[in-house]
Amino acid sequence: MEPDPQRYRAVIGHFATGVTVVTAAGPHGAMGMTTNAVCSLSLEPLLLLVCFDNRARTLPAVRAAGRFGVNVLRAGQEGLSGQFASKLPLEEKFEAVAHRTEHDVPILDGVLAWLVCELAEELPGGDHTVGIGRVLAMDHSPGGEPLVWFRGGYTSVR
Repeated sequence: MEPDPQRYRAVIGHFATGVTVVTAAGPHGAMGMTTNAVCSLSLEPLLLLVCFDNRARTLPAVRAAGRFGVNVLRAGQEGLSGQFASKLPLEEKFEAVAHRTEHDVPILDGVLAWLVCELAEELPGGDHTVGIGRVLAMDHSPGGEPLVWFRGGYTSVR
């Protein structure tokens, strides 16, 4: 008997993750999506792994641009997480969101950390596409706590 997908979601929800917004420069401006399926892959070379839902509207923009940004959200940025997780029209996701461009990729202001990656490889992963990015640039803010997702909701690391 196959394991139940809802049960899997509940079980894997016990693995606490950070929350990120993946951004790209699309044909009509900045685009982005919330994801927690992000992890460091390699130090030599510097590689980052991001999982994109195959239906994500940001995925075609990442493919076309050949690069993407990963914005690590800080505690208190639940609103940004929700905005970029929503099905708002793409042009509305960046409304009133302060950002700048680093290496031709939109980077959100006030995040805990950010990385810009060149899309190096894509691998199929069921209903997701695994994107492997070669890190081109990165920075972090001194201090602050991460926005954490655990058991289906936001929580504190304390």
